[in-house]
Amino acid sequence: MTIDKDVIKIISNARSVVFFTGAGISAESGIPTFRGKDGIWNKLRPEELANFDAFMRNPKLVWEWYKHRMEIVHKSEPNAGHLAIAEMQNMFDKVTVVTQNIDNLHIRAGSKTVYELHGNIERNYCVKCKQFFNKDFDISKGAPMCKCGGLIRPDVVWFGEYLPEDQFTAGDNAARQCDLFFIVGTSGVVYPAASLIFTAKNNGATLIEINIEPTEVCSSVNYSLYGKSGSILPELIKLIKDFRDNKD
Repeated sequence: MTIDKDVIKIISNARSVVFFTGAGISAESGIPTFRGKDGIWNKLRPEELANFDAFMRNPKLVWEWYKHRMEIVHKSEPNAGHLAIAEMQNMFDKVTVVTQNIDNLHIRAGSKTVYELHGNIERNYCVKCKQFFNKDFDISKGAPMCKCGGLIRPDVVWFGEYLPEDQFTAGDNAARQCDLFFIVGTSGVVYPAASLIFTAKNNGATLIEINIEPTEVCSSVNYSLYGKSGSILPELIKLIKDFRDNKD
């Protein structure tokens, strides 16, 4: 694709950059999205599997579904988009990732500052004593239990639950302070996470959307680049390097 030189100039001159990412970037690693024509929520009712009441009613069923998702995540690898974002840490003063994804792929790719708005599927915790666990559980005999007697659940944000305050606050601060805000692989319809887009906009950041198709945030961004992030982001790295080399 052809990317306007003005866009490359704006990106190249940025100092503080935020990447706000969603399921689209993970889909390029083979992890199913939730929305869209082939999304998970078109096949399953979220209220049956992704809320606390459903978990308490049938914890084994919910665990079986999450174990399946965990297996998909464990077999997946960071793609060129994840790796490009990590590489950009060497190109700007500050790079922050604020992600709605729970697959841990940004951290595995090498990104250092990552705020996980919806949790991390590779962590679990006890609903009673809040102890965290980072191990694989055998659920053949039912949902795992903590020594205190409480049920252990995946450390992900379910419907009806608040986002982790520390992660959202840190993401909000990054959005307020950045001068360039990328929206990568997200439709921008899930709130309160999507509010960070407008926080960045209202604080003067340039907004650049990278998605495979137009989304509801198109009218709010400065520039839209359509295609896979695994193709566009590595290309941006090359163009930024060329611009800076020629500028010198």
